[in-house]
Amino acid sequence: MIYFDNAATTFPKPASVKDAVDTALMRYGANPGRSGHDLSAETAKQVFEVRSKAAEFFGAADVEDVVFTQNCTYAVNTVVKGLFKPGDHVIISDLEHNAVLRPIHALTVQGIITYTVAETFSDDEETVNAFRSCIRPNTRAIIVTHGSNVFGVKLPIARLAQLARQYGLYFAVDAAQTAGIEPIDVKGMQIDFLCTAGHKGLYGPTGTGLLITSCGKRLRPLAEGGTGSVSYDYLQPDFMPDRFEAGTLNTVGILGMGAGIDFIRQSGMERIAGFESGVARCVYEELCGVKGVRLYTPAPQHGKNLPVFSFNIDGLGSEETTAKLNEMGFAVRGGLHCAPLAHKKFGTNHGGTVRLSVGAFNTPDQGRQFAQAVRKIAYEK
Repeated sequence: MIYFDNAATTFPKPASVKDAVDTALMRYGANPGRSGHDLSAETAKQVFEVRSKAAEFFGAADVEDVVFTQNCTYAVNTVVKGLFKPGDHVIISDLEHNAVLRPIHALTVQGIITYTVAETFSDDEETVNAFRSCIRPNTRAIIVTHGSNVFGVKLPIARLAQLARQYGLYFAVDAAQTAGIEPIDVKGMQIDFLCTAGHKGLYGPTGTGLLITSCGKRLRPLAEGGTGSVSYDYLQPDFMPDRFEAGTLNTVGILGMGAGIDFIRQSGMERIAGFESGVARCVYEELCGVKGVRLYTPAPQHGKNLPVFSFNIDGLGSEETTAKLNEMGFAVRGGLHCAPLAHKKFGTNHGGTVRLSVGAFNTPDQGRQFAQAVRKIAYEK
């Protein structure tokens, strides 16, 4: 099976990640920070080292600004459910994943907040102006994806952060698709809340994620429980990161994610991103001009968009095409990709798309094989 579904979860994982998980299971099995024995202390030390790696990797102001979460969705929900008060207004983009759309829409249905969907454009200036036009007196935050999980389109988050600062708004970023392949400096880029997954571009295990923020005390915790600190207090600790880390941490996943960050740094993020874009572009160009194959965006280009693009074959549903490709030995995703706003924007909200997403372990030859399979399906349809 040739795997091109890396936007969902990168696979395979680096050998170093497997080794770190094995070591965590066999050596660091104690509950970090919950006991006074040496094994608990050593496990806590290992977790802290990963927290430090993440802080450095993403340019956090302080290591305690790094919160471990179950995934990116939980990080986003921590921000959305913890930041807003009745009457607030929020701005999101027309490319959002349900991780952003659903919790915000749920608060709107409950009558707590309102939100506006800002249109995005290929021209960054137009996009920024579109967001500016959505700002109201009661707007509290801008929350956006860094890059579309369906079409690979990137948003100008540095410019949007400046806009948020100009109007005194909070700025939150869903970096599930960009962490590990796009440089992100939380402090330098003035991002108030960075939410991301550990199992995608960071090459960690599933069930891992990060919330990085220096504004933690301004959020209500999503959950309360044991932290191993100030256990005599009936209330959740008010200091970071304990404020948002109720219950036992996923030590195995966290240590695996730390090894994934090491893999990115040792391999070179720029090199990985350039390579992935090259493979995606190779497939795209092979499909250009093929009768019956519909492409929705310009060719993937390193630095401009992500190594992700969508297509359809005329006369076939996206999931039907995906099933045929699966029979031919290729793993891709069809359907709506948990992003209805993006599909509505590109006119694919009824049948969805077939999505190809490249990872560090794909090759140009695999890309050519994939394109050949798509051509075969299109010709035989």
